Amino acid sequence: MHICFLTNEYPKEGFPHGGIGSFVKTLAVALVKKGIRVSVIGINYTLNDETETVDGVRIYRLKPSNVKMISWYFNFKAINKKIKEIHKDYPITIVEASELGLAFIKKIKNIKYIIRLHGGHHFFAESENRKVNKWKGFQEKRSFKNSDAFIAVSQYVKSHTEKYLSYNDKPVSYIYNPINTALFQPIIKEIPASKIVFVGTVCEKKGIRQLIQAFPLVKKEYPDATLEIYGRDWFFPDGSSYTQLLKEKELPRLAEIASHIHFHGPVPYTEIPNVYAGASICVFPSHMETQGLVAPEAMAMEKAVVFTQLGPGPETIENYKTGLLCDPHSPADIAEKIIWIFANREKAIEMGKTARQVVLEKYGLEHIVFQNIDFYNM
Repeated sequence: MHICFLTNEYPKEGFPHGGIGSFVKTLAVALVKKGIRVSVIGINYTLNDETETVDGVRIYRLKPSNVKMISWYFNFKAINKKIKEIHKDYPITIVEASELGLAFIKKIKNIKYIIRLHGGHHFFAESENRKVNKWKGFQEKRSFKNSDAFIAVSQYVKSHTEKYLSYNDKPVSYIYNPINTALFQPIIKEIPASKIVFVGTVCEKKGIRQLIQAFPLVKKEYPDATLEIYGRDWFFPDGSSYTQLLKEKELPRLAEIASHIHFHGPVPYTEIPNVYAGASICVFPSHMETQGLVAPEAMAMEKAVVFTQLGPGPETIENYKTGLLCDPHSPADIAEKIIWIFANREKAIEMGKTARQVVLEKYGLEHIVFQNIDFYNM
């Protein structure tokens, strides 16, 4: 079996990546360990072609086109060419991409094409209350028609997506994103009593603005509290920074307590467990997720977690048993849940231990890898 993932986000040292990149890396390395050949094709972060093998995964980063307006055409042309080249030498069984990834892929006989629902353009346009971009919407619909089957990472993303896009009566399977519970496991270390940690892209849909607005309410009850923010910045279409917007618009309103909010920027994936390990509580008040990796990662480390009550939140956390769910649009509710954790530390420790057991059973890498292999063999 030979699996070929199409993504531009596969982790590359020195460059930030998102949840899809983390997911593909975790699954790809695990598949290689099961004797499966894995290739990854994507457009490079830099203006050159690169090929490397890391942890047994063959990674092909293609030079991006700089032709204005139609760079997408030349990028897809390069991806199609590379798929054909690889398939000639090592026949590909499966080509897998996210929602828009198959829009202009030329199908080759005997290759099965799969879309994994990570949250596409229609999904997030609706959840963020913005209009569907006609060009992206067209690509997504075309991509769905090209797919032979679909994998939904949660029940929510499957049902929410089908409100806007058709699966065209093709197979759909539920497979959660895996968590590497060997990497994300409890680390014993001394930590501050009231250290709040957020990990994720620093953008509006991750709820970081509401978390910052909740912070003064927490500080009233726990004056020693700090808010530690880890993750890559997000940029508006005009190139301006969302992090800078928060620093200019939100932090000045907090007066002297603003100095207790720290932006650390992105950290390497392998360092994230140390970030969680130093947290008293991990808070992820996302406005919308398909599944989300950060909450179960922190849960796997026996951390007290506050996650969103929206979307797949209730699929991930059983409220007050494996963590707490919050209204991500309400700073007051976010603060209330954080304060509850600080006020009930023994219960929080018990929740964390229960949470890890649930993650091992539900998101454990070994179990999820075999679910994927079974699906690929269908």
